Amino acid sequence: MSFDTPVDRFGTHSVKWDMMEKLYGVPAADGIPMWVADMDFVAPDCIQNAVAKMRDHGVYGYFGDDSAYRAAICWWMQNRHGWTMQPEWIFTTHGLVNGTAMCVDTFTQPDDGVVLFTPVYHAFAKVIKANGRRVIECPLVNTDGRYEMDFDAYDAKMDGSAKMVILCSPHNPGGRVWTQAELQGVADFAKRHDLILVSDEIHHDLVYPGAKHTVMANVDDSIGNRLVMMTATTKTFNIAGSHSGNVIIPDPALRARFEGRMMALGLSPNSFGLHMATAAYSPAGAAWVDDLMVYLDGNRQIFDAGVNAIPGLASMPLEATYLAWVDFSGTGMDQAEFTRRVEQGAHIAVNHGPTFGRGGECFLRFNLATPRALVEQAVARLQKAFGDLQ
Repeated sequence: MSFDTPVDRFGTHSVKWDMMEKLYGVPAADGIPMWVADMDFVAPDCIQNAVAKMRDHGVYGYFGDDSAYRAAICWWMQNRHGWTMQPEWIFTTHGLVNGTAMCVDTFTQPDDGVVLFTPVYHAFAKVIKANGRRVIECPLVNTDGRYEMDFDAYDAKMDGSAKMVILCSPHNPGGRVWTQAELQGVADFAKRHDLILVSDEIHHDLVYPGAKHTVMANVDDSIGNRLVMMTATTKTFNIAGSHSGNVIIPDPALRARFEGRMMALGLSPNSFGLHMATAAYSPAGAAWVDDLMVYLDGNRQIFDAGVNAIPGLASMPLEATYLAWVDFSGTGMDQAEFTRRVEQGAHIAVNHGPTFGRGGECFLRFNLATPRALVEQAVARLQKAFGDLQ
């Protein structure tokens, strides 16, 4: 199926489409949902065939022998990312928000600090606070529309209460693909302050030409005793509803602690997620992702050109992800005004920048993983909604 083919998601219990009007006041009749980070594309045939095989069998019992699933993850990481890992390092959680919460629960204590490089994916702060831990915000530096890190400033914030740092790599929002040197800086920061380093790399397959993702596990061998890697098929292949994610822990001592918490909470994966992930991490899945990225790159270029043509608006150049991060500070408008124009004027539902933490106040996040006609329509609506600035 072509990525241009529209898929009617209304009435399918899609949070992105069916909750748009209730949550944002954007009318379902003509609204464009560009908020939740899932794609409006049908998953690849290899995954559809795996689900069809389950359906045809008709018995949905307990899953056993996950060796093919683990082998598929190892194959993908080796072939797509140059990371040699072992199958016994893998834990399967109910998605990576659950994986993040499990890491916070396992490796920190109540009232411990957890470092976030903000603005960053909003669910991190939510699960940290819900676990009774404190968020320590280390704001990224916006240098000419490109996020960078300032470790001198971050070091000054550390008072010994932080026990963990969570890295989003590639970064969401803003789409930065961190360089080897930047990742080494994060590793050194974690070592200096004796922090568990959780590297959420859920977007690592969604990288555009000209950028190269580096797996944190390949950066510095000396951080192995403090490193937790998180990856998933869900964002890459648009199967977020399967709620499966990989928490990958090379160090035996950390692994034993995590396994203990998994057992204590009675957590085990669902069979649909395991079958889908095994099918996704395959040559057929890889070919689909390659085609996807060509299409998303086209959407990115169209969106950026149209938005950047509006005086006062600036779309941060994406190196990865399909989540455009648009800066409205140049309009001189307050957050309520530019958000009103987008949602009530252009009828586009978007994520609000402040939910991502410090540094997000003047931004909105737009999901570009939708048929190109909708991206073009969204651009036209934005140009109209801010037409008085032309």
